[in-house]
Amino acid sequence: MAYDFNADDVFEMAEQLERNGAKFYKDAAAKISEPEGKKLLLKLAEMEVEHEKTFAALRAELSAKEKMTTLFDPQGESTLYLRALADTRVFFEKTVDTSSLREILKAAIEAEKDSIVFYLGMKDAVPEKLGKNRMDAIIKEEMGHIRLLSKELVAIK
Repeated sequence: MAYDFNADDVFEMAEQLERNGAKFYKDAAAKISEPEGKKLLLKLAEMEVEHEKTFAALRAELSAKEKMTTLFDPQGESTLYLRALADTRVFFEKTVDTSSLREILKAAIEAEKDSIVFYLGMKDAVPEKLGKNRMDAIIKEEMGHIRLLSKELVAIK
């Protein structure tokens, strides 16, 4: 049985991915000894928290139609599936070298790229009537993350 996701589903995943990103940066900051690197990673963690709030606000603006479920799911299994997918897809599926800020930033850039690919795929799974056009806001936000991380990586050289 095919399942069309709606914009609400994808924003829920986006919020979880941002929480995962904040945890990634906080954990990485705890492992690095360089004060400036630690400060940057904590700043990135704070930004992820702010992005989560942005996605929550965008999610709150969705119409009832964009939140409409397309599947009878009284046990909430689709939500559990989406959470599991968000928890494993981007930040937690890979082993990350946290020995240097450079390696952490490179891993973060890869994670952001993976998230964009993930959201592009999800965009194909969301019909127009269920808020497909809302996916662009998430993708644009993730592209901004890559620009910022790339700038920080170049500054290390």
